[in-house]
Amino acid sequence: SQSYKDGFVRMFLRGRPVTMHIPDEQKSSYSLDQKGALPDKKLKLQWAYGYRGRDCRSNLYLLPTGEIVYFIASVVVLYNTEEQQQRHYLGHTDDVKCLSVHPDMVTIATGQVAGNSKEGKLLAPHVRIWDSVSLNTVHVIGMGGFDRAVTCVSFSKSNGGAFLCAVDDANDHILSVWDWQKEKQLADVKCSNDSVLAAVFHPMDNNLIVTCGKSHINFWTMEGRTLTKRQGLFEKHEKPKYVLCVAFAENGDTITGDSSGNIYIWAKGGSRISHAVSGAHEGGIFSICVLKDGTMVSGGGKDRRVVLWDHDYRKKAEMEVSDSLGPVRALAEGKPEELFVGTTKNAIIRSAFPDTLTPIVQGHTDELWGLDVHPSMEQFVTCAQDKLVQLWDSNSHQPLWSKSIEVRRDPVVSARDIQGHRAVSPTVKLLLR
Repeated sequence: SQSYKDGFVRMFLRGRPVTMHIPDEQKSSYSLDQKGALPDKKLKLQWAYGYRGRDCRSNLYLLPTGEIVYFIASVVVLYNTEEQQQRHYLGHTDDVKCLSVHPDMVTIATGQVAGNSKEGKLLAPHVRIWDSVSLNTVHVIGMGGFDRAVTCVSFSKSNGGAFLCAVDDANDHILSVWDWQKEKQLADVKCSNDSVLAAVFHPMDNNLIVTCGKSHINFWTMEGRTLTKRQGLFEKHEKPKYVLCVAFAENGDTITGDSSGNIYIWAKGGSRISHAVSGAHEGGIFSICVLKDGTMVSGGGKDRRVVLWDHDYRKKAEMEVSDSLGPVRALAEGKPEELFVGTTKNAIIRSAFPDTLTPIVQGHTDELWGLDVHPSMEQFVTCAQDKLVQLWDSNSHQPLWSKSIEVRRDPVVSARDIQGHRAVSPTVKLLLR
């Protein structure tokens, strides 16, 4: 490519075309024919900003180490919020889409999308099972057996976590069950033509899997290599467009939240609704978390509320997440009286329920296309297709401010210098000054 004469170089990174703009100070002297020496130092990931809440779910958990575990892009983050330290699992080759923690609270399974190697060759979607203490990969499941992406993954609970189930993004959304320690598939079945949003083992029956998604909830029984389906019956109750999330009560009942704001309780062993909390939220319920004491919290999308329910599904308390942080995507129990909330605006909040909400992770909500470091202060600026320009403190890893830029045509795609020497528009220049 001779395009460097026009101020940019086109190249392929992992099979994807990328346009790289040449810095102003190198434009006159840059040549593709000039070979430079490789750096004598290698980079090590210190901090990963952001959280993938916009289009993923059930991806936030607290580990016994005191770390919360979640993912962003191809990185799985283990973040100790008290010590302000991150560790990272870097075994994946492309975006992670789902996560499950084993009952031993050490072993973790994460599933990824199809990707490209550094040479541009196709890489198959698969599940990686790894040790959250050592960060060593212990097993790789389904290489070549999944289509497009692994979107749901879950360990069994009642047999010591010996089984793993997964759903891929094939047209039929194949549900498969694995003996993950032997890396052997035990059963598979066409799950649904429509989207599948969750697939989890029942905590008291390692042969029962519950899946839910667009207009359905299914109860699957595994006998030998066969998975048999019972459809959940809504009968006199409103049938929602989407069943969005599933959890389990202490007594084994299945609890679901749906796009109409209803919480349904499905009696253990059956496929019928035994109790309903209609209009529990305004709009969809994206997450339900049963706490150690048997009470339950639910998280709303449209209303951005987190609601605490008692053992009889009566409302005890509630709080509201600010619009700037976004609708609730995932809920995880922390230490006593503590709750972690992931949002669809890619933030994670620590809450002393129901009094305080403290953002501990924030990020952009669309592709990030511009970054520059302050020449003298420990700060940097980013801009993205979400039309946000954000200034960050590189010590606290928190945003110092965030500004939304209303642009006439394209979202913000460049922020070259924090002093304003070069930016995408005069508006950005003024902000950066």
